[in-house]
Amino acid sequence: MTIPNSPGGAAPSSMNLRGAVDLSALKARAQSKGAQDSGTEAPGGASGAGETASPYIVDVTEQVFPQLVQLSAQVPVIVALGASWSDQSSQVISVLETIAVEQAGSVLLARVDFDSQPGIAQAFQAQGVPTVVAVLKGQPVPLFEGPLAEAQIRSYVDELLKVAQANGVTGSLNDAPENGAAPEEEPSEAPLPPLHQEAFDAIESGDYAAAAAAYRKALAEQPSDADAKAGLAQVELMQRLENADGTALRGAAAESPESVEAQLAVADLDLSGGHVEDAFSRLTGFIARSAGEDREAARLRLLALFDIVGPSDPRVVKARSALARALF
Repeated sequence: MTIPNSPGGAAPSSMNLRGAVDLSALKARAQSKGAQDSGTEAPGGASGAGETASPYIVDVTEQVFPQLVQLSAQVPVIVALGASWSDQSSQVISVLETIAVEQAGSVLLARVDFDSQPGIAQAFQAQGVPTVVAVLKGQPVPLFEGPLAEAQIRSYVDELLKVAQANGVTGSLNDAPENGAAPEEEPSEAPLPPLHQEAFDAIESGDYAAAAAAYRKALAEQPSDADAKAGLAQVELMQRLENADGTALRGAAAESPESVEAQLAVADLDLSGGHVEDAFSRLTGFIARSAGEDREAARLRLLALFDIVGPSDPRVVKARSALARALF
């Protein structure tokens, strides 16, 4: 799928949510809170346009964000990151609000306060406001950043709707059971194993060390627990990137291409932003030209990143072949 991007680069065709660590981390944090939050919650001035009674416009937090990911299989979800102090974001979001009402259920506008919801901002790599992205069939797709004229904003939404139709996302927020019948209850999710729940609760509180410890306990009890293995790899990645300065990390890697620490750090950074193939290529290239302890450290890190993305992902399958060539 293709969507026009803001000037300066084309939008990626797709992103695997499991590979985009930021989004999956939001989902993991939300699972531990379950149904404590309602479907909407005002983030304290995301739009700068005041309250709205429209069912096609919601204010979202990290805890309810996964519901939007699921809903994006039914209608395109436009995520608008703004701030009350930004007149430009208020103007952009005001236009999007008008469009959402006009579409009458064909799209959902999700307003996000950039300041109070940093996890969502980080998930979409938003550097400022306004930033507007879409989620379509669970895939985050950049739309544009900065102020645009109303006609330009409408062209992005029109193109998004075309892409949605081409991908079979043609539902409506107005869809409801006929004859006023009560909707069938969705089957409740099976409870998580205790140590997995402990890990999710720790992630929710920001205690990544405790989450990692819980996953390690789960693996000690059941070494074949693939979910615990993937969870541990992801939490360790979150630990490594906590408070990281991306610009500094990339600068260090460029200056020291033979430094294993520098290359591992940027591979982590790439994966966390959804640039999965870049991360894999960086490490397989380093492995091919290195030896000894550095080579082994890069190999082990690459395997951990494979666990995060998932063994059946075609990018992992391709990278495994590249790793074999680099090693032998």
